[in-house]
Amino acid sequence: MELTERKKQVLKIVVEEYVRTAEPVGSRTIAAKMGGVSSATIRSELNALTELGYLEQPHTSAGRAPTHRGYRLYVDSLMEHQRLSLRETEAINAALRTRLEEMDRIIAQAGRAASAFLNYPTYAAAAGKKKLSVRRFDLIGVDPGQCIAVLMLSSSRVKSQLLRLQLPVEPEQLPALANLLNAHFTGLAGDSIEERVMDLTGQLPPNVFLLLSQIAAYAGDVLEEQQRSIVTAGARELLKLPEFRDAGKAHALMSFLSDGKEALPVPEEDAPVKILIGPENVSNALRDASVVVASYDIGDEMRGLIGVVGPTRMDYAQVAARLTGFAEGMARLFGAKPLPPKEESQS
Repeated sequence: MELTERKKQVLKIVVEEYVRTAEPVGSRTIAAKMGGVSSATIRSELNALTELGYLEQPHTSAGRAPTHRGYRLYVDSLMEHQRLSLRETEAINAALRTRLEEMDRIIAQAGRAASAFLNYPTYAAAAGKKKLSVRRFDLIGVDPGQCIAVLMLSSSRVKSQLLRLQLPVEPEQLPALANLLNAHFTGLAGDSIEERVMDLTGQLPPNVFLLLSQIAAYAGDVLEEQQRSIVTAGARELLKLPEFRDAGKAHALMSFLSDGKEALPVPEEDAPVKILIGPENVSNALRDASVVVASYDIGDEMRGLIGVVGPTRMDYAQVAARLTGFAEGMARLFGAKPLPPKEESQS
């Protein structure tokens, strides 16, 4: 059913007032904002919106609050897209301006900065646009019981680890094993490496095969970790929100942000911003929450993600604008485009 313009106006006021106050919105508040419309007419519109599933009435004598469906219509059709003020833009740029040597540290710093700026829990990640693989293997002998495996990934990142061998392997055997790895295991995604190991069963001496299996397992773990490594920040911000005053409810979501963060949503390749409201989230832990997530280009076939987790009573326009500002700032930080010059203050 297509809503009339007056119903849309009433719904818009209810959403924005509820976002601002966290209290159900009554007809008097709406009448004061609309002007010239009687409280009786507004009550009729509120009843109709409630019957259509856009609003709910927490208590008989209370005002109305938006439902997930009401928030969705607001996000899709009613909210006004905000422009960042110069002060907000400068605050975001200042939070992102410091360059750190490691991409992981930059991503984590961005998540913490966004959480402090938005006052919501955030998550940040670097993810491969394509499946990662190992570009080159190198093995460095330490002694017959240990060696260092060095992996250069298709993202140009280098990972290494000291391996303690189950059976001794002489250092002079390592160059041949490295050649074997480079001939048969480069260019493979993590889920294909284990299959290739099984193809070589019985073709190598037991000690060499065991070392090959260790290196392959390490490579698989690295590729899985690097494909989407998520860091979260600001989970305790939930405790400041009225919706999460219930300790059990807050603990459940905070535990998910700590232990289940790999299930947090990511936007599609061509969608810079994605908004998921309540039950639109696949994870049960997010059924009473909303997620806004933005993506940006890092280069080297990588993209970054930065997202916010909060109540359905979220100022979606503001959060989307600020999160987009962070994403654009991160793209500039990684070299996609320069930071805009500061405007000179007028004296």
